[in-house]
Amino acid sequence: MALSTKLEMRQSQSLIMTPQLMQAIKLLQLSNLDLMAYVDAELERNPLLEKPEGDALSSTDADREQESAPESGETVELGPPGEEPQTGDWMESQLETASESIASRMDTDLGNVFPDEPGTMSGKETPTLTAGESYKSKGGGDTDGYNLEAFVAEAESLAQLLEDQMHMAFTEAADKLIAGHLINSLDDNGYLDLNLEEASDQLGVTLDRMEEVLAVVQTFEPAGVFARGLAECLKLQLIDRNRYDPAMAALIDNIELLARRDLAALRRVCGVDEEDLVEMIHEIRALDPRPGSVYGIAPVQPVIPDVFVRRANDGGWAVELNGETLPRVLVNQTYYATITRTARDETEKQYLTDCLQTANWLVKSLDQRAKTILKVSTEIVRQQDGFLALGIEHLKPLNLKTIADAIGMHESTISRVTSNKYMATPRGIFELKYFFTSAISATGGDDAHSAEAVRYKIKQLIDAEAPDAILSDDAIVKILKADGVDIARRTVAKYREAMKLGSSVQRRREKRVKL
Repeated sequence: MALSTKLEMRQSQSLIMTPQLMQAIKLLQLSNLDLMAYVDAELERNPLLEKPEGDALSSTDADREQESAPESGETVELGPPGEEPQTGDWMESQLETASESIASRMDTDLGNVFPDEPGTMSGKETPTLTAGESYKSKGGGDTDGYNLEAFVAEAESLAQLLEDQMHMAFTEAADKLIAGHLINSLDDNGYLDLNLEEASDQLGVTLDRMEEVLAVVQTFEPAGVFARGLAECLKLQLIDRNRYDPAMAALIDNIELLARRDLAALRRVCGVDEEDLVEMIHEIRALDPRPGSVYGIAPVQPVIPDVFVRRANDGGWAVELNGETLPRVLVNQTYYATITRTARDETEKQYLTDCLQTANWLVKSLDQRAKTILKVSTEIVRQQDGFLALGIEHLKPLNLKTIADAIGMHESTISRVTSNKYMATPRGIFELKYFFTSAISATGGDDAHSAEAVRYKIKQLIDAEAPDAILSDDAIVKILKADGVDIARRTVAKYREAMKLGSSVQRRREKRVKL
């Protein structure tokens, strides 16, 4: 068989990810804070972009493009079901399917003994974001942009607090040097992450002197700092409260038994009866396992919703974009025409042309982003009307494909739109992804139940338990099936563990302790 070379011409279609398309996709999935930062960077980079000043446009704005996003207060009202959603999207034919990230959850050994850290969120609670703008003085008596938050005193850090006590507790320079080294070796929770022998060699002091200084700084406020482990942290706090007796010492030395809720073994080890043990456990629960975590924490602000949902006059729902989260930019066509006439060569003209194209595309992308968020949010509200009206038990199973098919978009677009976007409803603020839950089959051929609604029912059943009538997973399965939920025992166990609810044995021990 002879080989030969030849030329062929073929016509085919392929997807080209242009920089402009990549920018539009990127803007779609940004949170409102990240979007503002991105737009601010573009304003500095592109001389043809500018922000509108004030609520009304000046007379010279007649020659400029319209604002980049829909007006604040643009609303879609949902009346009775039956209205067909709008379809079509200018970038739909070019979007690739994006893979979903899988979040991993880490458990802590003593999470059932101590509550979560201050500021942490669990379940479906609304998270918080750290954000803010610093006050910039404009000179003279000008108070434009006055920001009262700029004058709030800075929170005192743990290191500053301990250093103030150090200067009062020690007089010799060597002791202050050792104490300062110990302070610098603390982690965010106030624990000492340091090998004393190595530190004594490094500082050129004896180990005994290191331990003497450590014993002093362990009396500093907050009680429990400079501990080298949880047991020592609790011990220091009990000593500070004058409650470290032999029975309590035995409990601290066997803290792992408390984590396992092995109360019988604890009674034997501590040599106390059940009433005394319950009182001791209550004292342990009142301690802080992370004494340093409350200092120097940056102030937080609530999440700013991208969409507002409220009752409409006709009994339906009104879905409204939050204009405060929509950056507004203008393309100054007058400035472009002026400087184009004074361009000296083709390089400058090409630069200005590129700036104009980039500016126009940014305006179009921001406008499309806002309209897409409104369209997706409107359909979510349409699908989850029962939840908004009646509560979490009526949350319907929902996936990306259902929304995508309803509004004529690709699933990858829905995934990007629902990332880092929040909706304010009469029932609270929720991330848009909250409304997407898997389905649990119903008995008797009825409509499926939302996994989130089933989790809520499981939690309600467990919260309502009496200490002498703890429900096993099998008992919960029977109750749910009688309520029309077809669920397996292993699924109940999985949901229960995800909500950090103990087994029936653990819950029985816990409720006895709380009596």
